[in-house]
Amino acid sequence: MITLPDPIVYYRIVWEIVRHIPAGKVSTYGHIATMIPAPAGVEAADYEKLAPRWVGDAMNAVSRVDDPEIPWHRVINSKGEISLPPDSVSAALQRARLRHEGTMADDAEIVDLNQYLWEPDRNWLWEHGLRPPKSLKKQQSHTGQMRLF
Repeated sequence: MITLPDPIVYYRIVWEIVRHIPAGKVSTYGHIATMIPAPAGVEAADYEKLAPRWVGDAMNAVSRVDDPEIPWHRVINSKGEISLPPDSVSAALQRARLRHEGTMADDAEIVDLNQYLWEPDRNWLWEHGLRPPKSLKKQQSHTGQMRLF
């Protein structure tokens, strides 16, 4: 199994990214992972598979202590859902905060990534040695018709 060479250094990069997600926006574990270059000694293909989990580990480290400096509640999975155990205190707190910020409807358990996904400023990414993330937004058809191609 491949392990993260220096978890604390990696976690600090993740936390810095998460600090920049504004209220009313969210990101996903994989979205954040694509912004961070593979650490030295980790092959790109391996990194692509493992990085979302490593971002999740960084978020778990701050959600357990509810670090007020890092808005961990704004990081969800690629389905737009909370990944914490549904009945956990942290999941309830994350759900309440997302609803308070308007990214999750009161009667829903899913965030619409097409509407609320944070797109970081490209200059900020470049200044911090990060990469533009892969877009998770789905293409909308303006005609209402199915696309054939």
